[in-house]
Amino acid sequence: MGGCFSDVRGGQQAVGSGGPAAGASPQELNDAVGYFLHSRGLRGLFTTLELSFSASKLRNLDVLSKSDPMVVLYSKKRDGMLEELGRTEVIMNSLSPAWITKFTINYQFEIVQPLVIRVYDVDTKYHNIPVKMLNLNEQDYLGEASCALSEIVTKPSRSMTLNLQDQRGHSGLHSGTITIHAEETVASRVAVEMILRCSKLENKDTFSKSDPFLRISKIVESGSSIPICKTEVINDNLNPVWKPVTLSMQQFGSKENPLMIECFDFNSSGKHDLIGKLQTSVSDLEKLGREKNGANFYISSVARPDNRKMLKGQLFVDKFIEKTQYSFLDYISSGFELNFMVAIDFTASNGDPRLPASLHFIDPSGRLNSYQQVSGVEGIMSAYAMALHNVALAGPTLFGPVINKAAEIASRSLSTRQNKYFILLIITDGVITDLQETKDAIVKASDLPMSILIVGVGGADYKEMEILDADNGKRLESSTGRIATRDIVQFVPMRDVQGSQVSVVQALLEELPGQFLSYMQSRDITPHLAHPREASAPPFPQ
Repeated sequence: MGGCFSDVRGGQQAVGSGGPAAGASPQELNDAVGYFLHSRGLRGLFTTLELSFSASKLRNLDVLSKSDPMVVLYSKKRDGMLEELGRTEVIMNSLSPAWITKFTINYQFEIVQPLVIRVYDVDTKYHNIPVKMLNLNEQDYLGEASCALSEIVTKPSRSMTLNLQDQRGHSGLHSGTITIHAEETVASRVAVEMILRCSKLENKDTFSKSDPFLRISKIVESGSSIPICKTEVINDNLNPVWKPVTLSMQQFGSKENPLMIECFDFNSSGKHDLIGKLQTSVSDLEKLGREKNGANFYISSVARPDNRKMLKGQLFVDKFIEKTQYSFLDYISSGFELNFMVAIDFTASNGDPRLPASLHFIDPSGRLNSYQQVSGVEGIMSAYAMALHNVALAGPTLFGPVINKAAEIASRSLSTRQNKYFILLIITDGVITDLQETKDAIVKASDLPMSILIVGVGGADYKEMEILDADNGKRLESSTGRIATRDIVQFVPMRDVQGSQVSVVQALLEELPGQFLSYMQSRDITPHLAHPREASAPPFPQ
């Protein structure tokens, strides 16, 4: 940490204040400022910042590979308690990671805002679990650092490097460092969508072809670069064409800001081989797309970085369009509706509801069973209780017909309105018997305004369920070879959430706004177009 909080007035002195009067604590100052503003019906002026993180020389706690680090950011509250602000993605096999996930935070000049940054090595067995669901007590602690937000923004480069400390507060020789960079956000909805491709890339593999991917970084005032976007990996291809990438103005700042595009050959070890790089800007990329020209990659000499070797490999922009990005709240506030459907598993694998071991057992004491705990909606609870006394539990567990029925309802709605989105919640014990039929139904439904949330209750094997949730980046494929147009499934095992630091609701809804927006954007549906009879509905695919 480097003695970042050696003076308790840290934030005040960092912005040039003479410090508080004797005996006044930073929190007393914060309370006084807050009272002054609120008593007059005012809010403090603030600047919205975006924080990004990178680290160097982290401890390696893995035996056969390197650590898989993740950052967790906290704010320190007035009572000394920590409030989690967010988590980065996990970067595999890296001791000097640069995370892409950014944190948005409001900087208030008049208030001290202490931050705590903790770095964890995420165990391999948790790599398929969303980071928000990870139990931090089950991950390896790599170190932490503390500072005030004002200390970062008052640096000339708005970057600050801190030594990581161990849990006893000591800066170990081998704990590594964490660098925080703050950048003011640009209040703009403008974004650019590009289709990028390369030709004649250098082959870095011996017995096959390179597996290339692109990393786009923003070059900041200090000359360092901050990653803002990565493409997917394309296997065995020296002339790859990637899926469309979208960059918001918040990410690139302005069209003239310098960007670095690096092309790597993917390696599972995490040590990716640099194929080539080039410096450009959004304006230059727009020109490449307009003139149909390519830009050459280069490699810098290790001895002389300014000595560049031009390569045959080139980058092309096959598509460049500017568009307006709308938020999830833009749609909801303009009249879009979320329609909720619930399917509950009444198959015999849940056990006899008269026995305490059953997942459907109604406890005379009033304690809720695993199904009732998932939802607190009075109407659903009432329907569930009524159905339980009128339905004979039987098998098999078929998801396909349920999803097809929900998709039929979503499809019918398109003939009259485009402002409805449907959410199907399936609560099940996890033993599914029609996996391929379910995949086919999900692939068909991926074209519709619909998401599927699945909650697994009980202790069943959920491997087949996890296949349906395309969190590994590989979209579902139907029996006819058709690929899902988007990921519409979120699966959460109840047992993984119970006792963790997030609720089942948080875990379930984490991906919903993104799925909603991906559908609206793919259909060019904007918030102000939420009116009836604006488009004809495609028939539900058979």
